[in-house]
Amino acid sequence: MFEQQERKRYSRQILLPEMGLIGQEKLKAAKVLVVGAGGLGCPVLQYLVAAGVGNIGIVDDDIVDITNLHRQILYSPADIGKSKVLTAIEKLNVQNPFVRLIPHQVRLQEDNVKEIISDYDLVIDGSDNFPTRYLVNDACVELDKPLIFGSILRFEGQVSVFNYKSGPTYRCLFPDAEEGDNCAEAGVIGILPGMIGTYMANEAIKVICEIGEPLSGKLLVMNALTNTTNIFEFSRSEQIAPAQKTEKTVSQNEPQSELREMKYEEFERIEASYPGQIHLVDVREYNEFEADNFGGINIPLSEIPDILPTLPPNKTIVFYCQTGKRSAQAAKLLAQSGFDGAGFWAANW
Repeated sequence: MFEQQERKRYSRQILLPEMGLIGQEKLKAAKVLVVGAGGLGCPVLQYLVAAGVGNIGIVDDDIVDITNLHRQILYSPADIGKSKVLTAIEKLNVQNPFVRLIPHQVRLQEDNVKEIISDYDLVIDGSDNFPTRYLVNDACVELDKPLIFGSILRFEGQVSVFNYKSGPTYRCLFPDAEEGDNCAEAGVIGILPGMIGTYMANEAIKVICEIGEPLSGKLLVMNALTNTTNIFEFSRSEQIAPAQKTEKTVSQNEPQSELREMKYEEFERIEASYPGQIHLVDVREYNEFEADNFGGINIPLSEIPDILPTLPPNKTIVFYCQTGKRSAQAAKLLAQSGFDGAGFWAANW
């Protein structure tokens, strides 16, 4: 049941045929855990609280830092040095007193992740590191909880929905433990967390109210610098749990189009022996390519899904970037497209 002020507060939302009073009741009854009260967590929390999600848990053991303020707009200079969780709850309570906010002032780890997640219906991961993402994903798979995922770096953001109605998981898209830059190392444009965070909040509302088409089995990739948005599909794989640490026997008959990493010295050797055999693609942004590159063509990662059908099947495709993160992702996209060419590699040069 809603109080009179609640009905007035959510009236414009209740008017939507897809939502109605039934949808609003689902939001009020929902129990959502938000992992991270930082760049992505701030807009997710603000919009879910405004929308009337009844019970929201917040996990974060960090404090507000001056470097947070350009993108984590829930905080102000007066909050520097304070707990993000407690500060967020204080401000969100003012925003909507009808929402119950539960603090978890801890870092998620193996010994507490399942205990915390088990109390919630839906998990939203706004963390900024790969170990936490795999930890949260694996716990959600084991506990059968849907997971809203978002990530940001520089000008690019990603959004997806994992483990929804037995759909694909994070490990189906990224089966191996990823390594790469984070915002503290590579930077991020301040407005991007707001753009991606609102997408994540929207996906959460769709999942809770069972409306629309959630991004299950789909990865949305947005580039704020070029105003491009792409969605590519992926399916549930066998590896939905952490890979066991066992010795792998490599068959001589394994296909050669598996993801491999190429060193620059190896590229030079192949290029010298078989000139023109390698199709070199720099997957960094245009300005990065113009500043410094190793040749080839320049296709930013966000545009890779559109050009996959045009890649030459009679050549070896080599994607490269500075850290290897974007090139590895491009190579995985090519693998998932069913590319049947001479092979493909990822490189960090």
